[in-house]
Amino acid sequence: MDVITETEKTKIKARLDGLVANRPVISERIAEARALGDLKENAEYHAAREQQGMEEAEIRRLEERLSNAQVVDESKTAQGVVFIGSTVKLREEGDDEIEIYRLVGESGDDLDDEIIEVTATSPMGEALMKARVGEIVRVNAPRGVKRFEILEIV
Repeated sequence: MDVITETEKTKIKARLDGLVANRPVISERIAEARALGDLKENAEYHAAREQQGMEEAEIRRLEERLSNAQVVDESKTAQGVVFIGSTVKLREEGDDEIEIYRLVGESGDDLDDEIIEVTATSPMGEALMKARVGEIVRVNAPRGVKRFEILEIV
């Protein structure tokens, strides 16, 4: 089961709606390319069919994800405990730099330079889940164990 925030659900739904709305456009591209004749060597036709296949697969994936997702009511999560949707300020032991992480159900396409998104199933996400301010979390990173102090849950 996938656990997501209401914001993530809204983004997934918007992406799904955009893909569904694009179906007639792709069908029209295929029809126009088909009208050009010989389908064996018709690059436009093959490109449109390939795009249609990829978008239909993505539609199925998003529909499946929405049907199996559990939306977290962020207002009912325990205060002071990291959970999906939480934004956390961390400092790695031995380093003075403060980094901001957001725990998400699935990595999105938010390209915020200041916030690092981590999924709940990643080593960092698993370490942060249910941690509290002041705790030191241990992360099994590919290059060894790292320790982070939780400074604040924003």
